[in-house]
Amino acid sequence: MKDENSAGSMSRREMLAGTAIAVTALAITKVTGLEAEPAAQIVTPVVSAGVSFTVNGKVQKLEMDTRTTLLDALREKLFLTGTKKGCDHGQCGACTVLVNGKRINSCLSLALQHESDSITTIEGLGTPEQLHPMQSAFIKHDGYQCGYCTPGQICSAVAVLEEIKAGIPSHASADLNAQMAFTNTEFRERMSGNICRCGAYSNIAEAAAEVAGA
Repeated sequence: MKDENSAGSMSRREMLAGTAIAVTALAITKVTGLEAEPAAQIVTPVVSAGVSFTVNGKVQKLEMDTRTTLLDALREKLFLTGTKKGCDHGQCGACTVLVNGKRINSCLSLALQHESDSITTIEGLGTPEQLHPMQSAFIKHDGYQCGYCTPGQICSAVAVLEEIKAGIPSHASADLNAQMAFTNTEFRERMSGNICRCGAYSNIAEAAAEVAGA
């Protein structure tokens, strides 16, 4: 007996559904004398709009589909491919960039929302000739492993240190009114939205601690 789930075979449910469709079409043909026409496809028109923002210190003016995410605008329009597309659902952090100094998941944000904003990607933090301190620390402590999540990790880590300096509490903060200080627990809690499949979390925390002077 053939397995109903094997490739090329048809399940009993699929056979019954196909038979029902065929019988319905035949009945319509007999009653009306006309063959049933397929339903017309609804085509959604593409709506474009312009946006102007500053990316890595340079003003960019773009015209794009209004549904374009900031991530796709950076990668597909400006060719800044350092920002990675991972889950595309805001769950891995690989697409993290800085907008007006604060970190966001660029896959969850429409490009048109950022009119006049200042955006910094991994390319804007430092260059191979003049690395950002966080980039240097990641290299020193081997915090990059395969490297795919690294741009988002670095951007997020830079923003985390600024959050701590600004006294913004996290879920790990014991006293919401106390002076914030860099600790391993604070850093790991704040970085929980950035996933590293290679498991380089300890090395990443060591890199950030060095930059923070902790």
